[in-house]
Amino acid sequence: MVVQAKKRELKEAQRRKKQLEERCRQEESIGNAVLTWNNEILPNWETMWCSRKVRDLWWQGIPPSVRGKVWSLAIGNELNITHELFHICLARAKERWRCFSAGGPDVDSEDAGFSAADREASLELIKLDISRTFPNLCIFQQGGPYHDMLHSVLGAYTCYRPDVGYVQGMSFIAAVLILNLDTADAFIAFSNLLNKPCQMAFFRVDHGLMLTYFAAFEVFFEENLPKLFTHFKKNSLTPDIYLIDWIFTLYSKSLPLDLACRIWDVFCRDGEEFLFRTALGILRLFEDILTRMDFIHVAQFLTRLPEDLPADEVFASIAAVQMQSRNKKWAQVLTALQRDSREMEKGSPSLRH
Repeated sequence: MVVQAKKRELKEAQRRKKQLEERCRQEESIGNAVLTWNNEILPNWETMWCSRKVRDLWWQGIPPSVRGKVWSLAIGNELNITHELFHICLARAKERWRCFSAGGPDVDSEDAGFSAADREASLELIKLDISRTFPNLCIFQQGGPYHDMLHSVLGAYTCYRPDVGYVQGMSFIAAVLILNLDTADAFIAFSNLLNKPCQMAFFRVDHGLMLTYFAAFEVFFEENLPKLFTHFKKNSLTPDIYLIDWIFTLYSKSLPLDLACRIWDVFCRDGEEFLFRTALGILRLFEDILTRMDFIHVAQFLTRLPEDLPADEVFASIAAVQMQSRNKKWAQVLTALQRDSREMEKGSPSLRH
């Protein structure tokens, strides 16, 4: 018994030593990457961001200490939003909250086309959604250190884009940005991110365009995973069942936060195509399990993915996905489908109503 106990002790000591060595290797790797990003890449962003070396580093994951800066640069600021504009929108949002709290009228000439009921519903939904944003972290809820920041970004956005307002799921995107950027810069990144074609199609619930995105996704689904594609078709499992939640929150609600941030890293590099490539990577990773499930179990599984997903396995699966169908890339397939959709609408008066 003493010999066995000593053997077990030795094994455990070896296991701990290996873990420590691995942790040291990871820390050294992150430290080296931080130096590379800070000293080489960020000062020469315009010339270096699309180089092979930087693209490879990007795929490995951006170090948390430079992640916010890289995301801001990659997302860009096509809308030319300034910190001053953020503070103007925030002041307007605060005034609106004050008016609603006091039960007074909310008069704003810039929002003339939007009813008070719509605006109030937006503000109420923000309050409700914040309480459900990363509840396990306990930092965004009432009294938490990031609650006011999240409330500010979302409130300011409803004033900046009253035509879009607040849509469920936005809180997760804003929360991830707030964890990596200060409030004003998070607002700038948030507004520009939501202005991208894919995000705008989903958040404005443009059904026609959403269906086009789903159709493009299915082209690559059938190309990469024909067996699973057939199984899904047979069981009437349409992409909206699982993709809507993934796209609306950019995977931040569906995946562990660390992994979701890695997905965001490459999404900032590759754009909307990577969101759909990630979806195919997830389906590929669980193909064997999913082909044995019926409609209900597949829907349940994909809307509540395992919480202990190893990042390396997920990225290996994504890397194996080919985003090319009959020599056409994602953008070409999507453009062709959009053109077909427009032509159908022109040719059919019933589709125009």
